[in-house]
Amino acid sequence: MAVGIDDLSLYVPRLYVDAEDFANARGIDAAKLQRGLGIEQMAIVDANQDPACLAANACLQVMQKNKLSPEDIGRLYVATESALDESKAMNSYVIGMLEQVYGSGSFQHCGGIECKFACVSGSYALYDNSNWIRAGESEGKHALVVVSDIAKYDLGSSGEVTQGAGAVAMLLNDSPRLLEFDPKVTSTSIKNEYDFYRPFGKETPIVHGQYSNMLYLIQVKNALVDYERKAVATNLIKPKDGETILDYIDYINMHLPYSNMGKKALAYLVRHEWRKTPRWTKIIQSVGMDEPVPKDPRGTIESVLADTEFMQKDAEFTKRFAKTEEYQDVYESKVASSLLASRMIGNLYTASLYLGFRSTLEFEFQKGVDLEGKRFGFASYGSGSSAMVFSGVIMPEYKEAVKDMNIEVELGQRKKLSLDEYEQIHENKLTPDQPLLNAQKEFILVDIGTKPESRGERRYRFAE
Repeated sequence: MAVGIDDLSLYVPRLYVDAEDFANARGIDAAKLQRGLGIEQMAIVDANQDPACLAANACLQVMQKNKLSPEDIGRLYVATESALDESKAMNSYVIGMLEQVYGSGSFQHCGGIECKFACVSGSYALYDNSNWIRAGESEGKHALVVVSDIAKYDLGSSGEVTQGAGAVAMLLNDSPRLLEFDPKVTSTSIKNEYDFYRPFGKETPIVHGQYSNMLYLIQVKNALVDYERKAVATNLIKPKDGETILDYIDYINMHLPYSNMGKKALAYLVRHEWRKTPRWTKIIQSVGMDEPVPKDPRGTIESVLADTEFMQKDAEFTKRFAKTEEYQDVYESKVASSLLASRMIGNLYTASLYLGFRSTLEFEFQKGVDLEGKRFGFASYGSGSSAMVFSGVIMPEYKEAVKDMNIEVELGQRKKLSLDEYEQIHENKLTPDQPLLNAQKEFILVDIGTKPESRGERRYRFAE
């Protein structure tokens, strides 16, 4: 049975921090943020917004755009690592908000849960709901999978430059107009790690940046190897001598904690794939140096990171490799468009991969590229740690869903925050009744209970 993404909607809060302002305030080289990391603006939630609001607004948009009623939705999953409660699932908050618009009890038939596995959980939610449809249990109804997060780091920490907020709601069914998933090739890699985590009661994560970045690359590579095995075994893809699996994937969407991480991840995967082909000899000649090898090739990530000589040489090799004509062709044709929206919005955790997908659709369409039949690969990663690699093909009707996509229009009139305003919001010094912007036809947080019998209860309303 065919199953895939029929349409999707993006919701991003209208407050943002300018990267240059941020860099100046923190004594950081602005060029490092803009050119080195690919950060220009970071979306920030208002005092009356939380991840459930973002999710509900994205859901409402995709339902209204497609003129759907609650009876058309059979499942609603929310994937997030910005949980509001250790028991109550975020999708129940979202359903409560949607019922303010569609009527009390209108979603009572709609099953679903909150999914958690850091940034990869949205991909697991897509996989689970795709199989619900494949199993014939959807009875013609759609599944709504929403990825919603607020990426927040401690003031003054290295991660503070990679913040953002937003949600993407994806509508799944058995006759998708946008993208049909390739069956029986989804692959995962998982292990117990502490590269990035957020203990109970802590609002911001504990991050081991270099370790997490390398683990991301290794886990995605492992999942890609298994994806290739499955793709060949099912005859989905048949690489010829001298070819790799990447030659048969037209566009690649990477998890994007910051825009330029997509470039780094692509370079790592391409190096891994091209090493086993005849073209590698020419690549090495173009690079002008041999590919470095760590002193202990089978060592741990810690031992590799501690190998200073290798790390320096590898950084230089990667820099040169990224400038080769062969790599540039792959980067420009397969990845570049997916990074554009991230530069304007920032890190969305679970939603960052799908923001990249949304970005590719819009900007390739604007360039006049015909996407029909193109295969999109997805390289998803979540700390703790797991990677998922899967793919799908763009459908003939995709233009119906893509033609009106315009991120700048959807972002609307944005307000640039001063650093003082940003820090007030960051440190929770403003209450829900002290927003910096007036809500416009969207769900907002009204109150959080503080009495013993109602502590933590959240109240929302739809602001007309």
